[in-house]
Amino acid sequence: MAGRYDPSWEPILKPLFKQDYMRNLSNFVQQERQQTLIFPPKSLVLNAFRLTPFDEVKVVILGQDPYHNDGQAHGLSFSVPRGIALPPSLKNIYTELQSDIPGFQYPASGDLTKWAKEGVLLLNATLTVRAHQAASHQRRGWEEFTDQIIHLISQKLENVVFILWGSYAQKKTMLIDAQKHLILRSVHPSPLSAHRGFFGCKHFSQANAYLQSKGRKPIDWQI
Repeated sequence: MAGRYDPSWEPILKPLFKQDYMRNLSNFVQQERQQTLIFPPKSLVLNAFRLTPFDEVKVVILGQDPYHNDGQAHGLSFSVPRGIALPPSLKNIYTELQSDIPGFQYPASGDLTKWAKEGVLLLNATLTVRAHQAASHQRRGWEEFTDQIIHLISQKLENVVFILWGSYAQKKTMLIDAQKHLILRSVHPSPLSAHRGFFGCKHFSQANAYLQSKGRKPIDWQI
């Protein structure tokens, strides 16, 4: 499977890559890349696993699909590279951070790489997409792969915060052991739903309070 990842993920990812559905998925994505433009670039498909070592995962923020417009997707949920206009959902995430975290300054950049390096796994359920065709690579095997990742994080680690925004992400609750981890749920930060409970959810301060209560260093959310 394309893209580099941190060696700490090897015991997790290598057995998954050997499964039949992943071989089929890999062949599908390779064929798609030969025929059309696919996001993110091959080297960034596993970017979330490159930037956040397995044993340093503190928070998982689950997205659904990579962004499908030019230059946006770089393998991290909700994030766009520096210099790319902020997507609407990310603007709302920053707005919530401003009201939730004292002193948080609204960032100019939508690049969340700093969070990833702090232990926030920015995981999309589907890791590739056709340019300008939302959801075009869903139900091809990615969801099975990322479901197994979520389950293995739940199984092998302790005291991780899982942040599930929107009904799609909330379906992943069944993969997580709520006795060992904190699950935070709200509506999606999209402009269509943010006013129905995302604003004011205080997930960022709740995550940090939980991490500190377990003796873990909190996340510096400032970009």
